[in-house]
Amino acid sequence: MPRLNLSYEKRKGLYGYGFIALWFIGALIFFIIPVVKSFKYSFEDVTPDIGNLIENWVGIANYKRAFLTDPDFRKNLTSVLGQTAWQTPIIIIFSLFVAIIINQKFRGRTFARAVFFLPVIIATGPVYAIITGDLSTSGTADADQFSSMFSADMVDELLEFVGIYGFNDKLTELLSTMTSDILNLVWKCGIQIIIFLSALQGIPTSAKEAAAIEGATSWEFFWKITLAYVSPMILVNLVYTIIDTFTDPTNKVMEQVLQIQDDWKYGLSAAMAWSYFAIVLVVVGIIFAIMNKVIYYDN
Repeated sequence: MPRLNLSYEKRKGLYGYGFIALWFIGALIFFIIPVVKSFKYSFEDVTPDIGNLIENWVGIANYKRAFLTDPDFRKNLTSVLGQTAWQTPIIIIFSLFVAIIINQKFRGRTFARAVFFLPVIIATGPVYAIITGDLSTSGTADADQFSSMFSADMVDELLEFVGIYGFNDKLTELLSTMTSDILNLVWKCGIQIIIFLSALQGIPTSAKEAAAIEGATSWEFFWKITLAYVSPMILVNLVYTIIDTFTDPTNKVMEQVLQIQDDWKYGLSAAMAWSYFAIVLVVVGIIFAIMNKVIYYDN
């Protein structure tokens, strides 16, 4: 059998192609083809049949039905957009605040970092369901008692004690919404804290020494040095947080899309999903356009 005379560079290239071949085949079968079919279904009336799907082309009728006929889609979409608009800044600010704290040298720093990273590990598991009370409906007293430990009533009582709660109806409603979902907000900060922490550890020593020589205060150091160096990671965390919030299976739009899919209305479900995807792209594009003007890149 003749042996191929290949150079070392070409053999390395073949090894690389062989290494990614399985990934490419899997991505093609389980991702690219389903995505193309989903986009095609959004323009069709898809009816399930025995061992097959009957597809009838209807054009943009599914999109019209989603935005003009369906009574809930636009309302749910507005709700999710509004929820994302106020949740995202809080998550970013809290993540940066925690990252700055656990970047300092103090006793128990490793444990503190592990605590804030813990939600990343168990975010989708039964532990989170117990904490949020989703499993308390099963009738187990332990789950019910455990979930009650994380209620936000103490926050409401504190706001009422300092005289903020009930001062203004709109302010009270906003604070009540924020405090009632405070566990969920903190639970979503794990990845963002890690990204900010890596950015803080990447601040060059020369910048810190120069600020110290100039007599900069901690407040001035934060605004002039820290915020500038972590600004690229602010954009990363903004995009991650927005996409994570939009794709959360518990938000109203995702629940509606999945519910309609379970009702065998594949065409309408696909149209809603692709419309939602387009809106997410627009929001991320706007964020990129705004943030790129204020981001500092250290060349």
